[in-house]
Amino acid sequence: MKTKNRRHFLKTATSAAIAPLFLPNRARGANDKINLGVVGCGAQGTSNLLNFLKLDDTRVVAVCDVDKFHYREHTTRHGKAYGLDPAKLTVEQHYGGNSKCDTTSDFREICSRDDIDAVLVATPDHWHALATLEAVRNGKDVYCEKPVTHTFAEGQAVVAEIAKQKAIFQVGSQQRSEANFRNAINIVRNGLIGAVKKVEVGLPGGYGETVSSTEAEEPPKQLDYDFWCGPAPVMPYMRARHHRWWRGHTNYGGGTLMDWIGHHNDIAHWGLGMDESGPISVVAEGWTESALDCYDTPLDYSIRSEYAGGIEVVISPKNTMGTKWIGENGWVYVTRGKLEASNPAWLAKGFSAGDFEAYQSPGHHKNFAESIRSRKPCICAAETGHRSITPGHLGYVSNQLGRALKWDAAKETVIGDDEAQKLLTTVNYRGDWKLG
Repeated sequence: MKTKNRRHFLKTATSAAIAPLFLPNRARGANDKINLGVVGCGAQGTSNLLNFLKLDDTRVVAVCDVDKFHYREHTTRHGKAYGLDPAKLTVEQHYGGNSKCDTTSDFREICSRDDIDAVLVATPDHWHALATLEAVRNGKDVYCEKPVTHTFAEGQAVVAEIAKQKAIFQVGSQQRSEANFRNAINIVRNGLIGAVKKVEVGLPGGYGETVSSTEAEEPPKQLDYDFWCGPAPVMPYMRARHHRWWRGHTNYGGGTLMDWIGHHNDIAHWGLGMDESGPISVVAEGWTESALDCYDTPLDYSIRSEYAGGIEVVISPKNTMGTKWIGENGWVYVTRGKLEASNPAWLAKGFSAGDFEAYQSPGHHKNFAESIRSRKPCICAAETGHRSITPGHLGYVSNQLGRALKWDAAKETVIGDDEAQKLLTTVNYRGDWKLG
């Protein structure tokens, strides 16, 4: 955006901090549309956008991105185009006629609009918290991609603000809305495998190679790279560390560990009934660095945690991708497109695992829309998403210090280790960006 407009929105944001917050009309009629603003129009943002366009009761009215047009890491046409202009075209073609989709490169403009009810946040991880907080403080409900935040302290801030504003929040951990995962949870939570002794959480290994250029270059003219970096340090622009691959550096993401922990460890927590709790101890083991200078997230890693009742949870690429609960009387394993168990009878069509019935979602995006109307929490609420990735945050601290951490899940504090607690809760933002 032009400097003048940016100053206007900074002024607006400052005024909002001291003025009464606008709260949208929560009581909507059955035929009222939920107006949605989209922040982040890359591959995942576009995927979410397309899912919301399928819903009859939502209408996308504005999109936001700091990159007007790109082909991810490629310099020329290669597959689908992403960015601000393609997103606008997608929306207008979907609705047809003389429909108009507004565009902006500043997410604060979308958050401040009185005619927008909800915001989709599909930015790189280092923007999740600030975009979410700006939205909910302006009375919006939020669907935010996983991991819910980039740092632990951001997660605590988001959970607290969601509760304060009584906002509806959905984490994009869409596996919770898929039948296989729900069936696995019902088997575990109804005690068919007996007392759980161990959980194996399999995630992908880190970035051992790059498929794009590691040469520093001038950012493309259609990209506002300084705003893309935002609260994070401005590193030399390179395609190997931008679209798709930004998670390789901890300034912007947490590697494959933090990319996938919000999926498979989220399911592990669901099965253990730990959506609002966590481990009692965490230790990082066998972390190795990438040989690529452009990345600093781990290539190989394991996080070994202990939970109440002597349950061991191991998160590692050495485990088979997905989640496996091992109990006294059997086991259950689930991943995308596959559900297996030690007793095949548990998998039979129509089988009832017992009285416990896990939250049944009609679809992750539809669940968000329905929750906006009913004010019933979504299937993956803010605290759920925050808690499921906490072992990853603790793993990073444990690896940095070279020691195990004792964790008080109720107070969300490291026990008897001030250095670890400080590392876990410190937030260093560039410029004037801040959580408060």
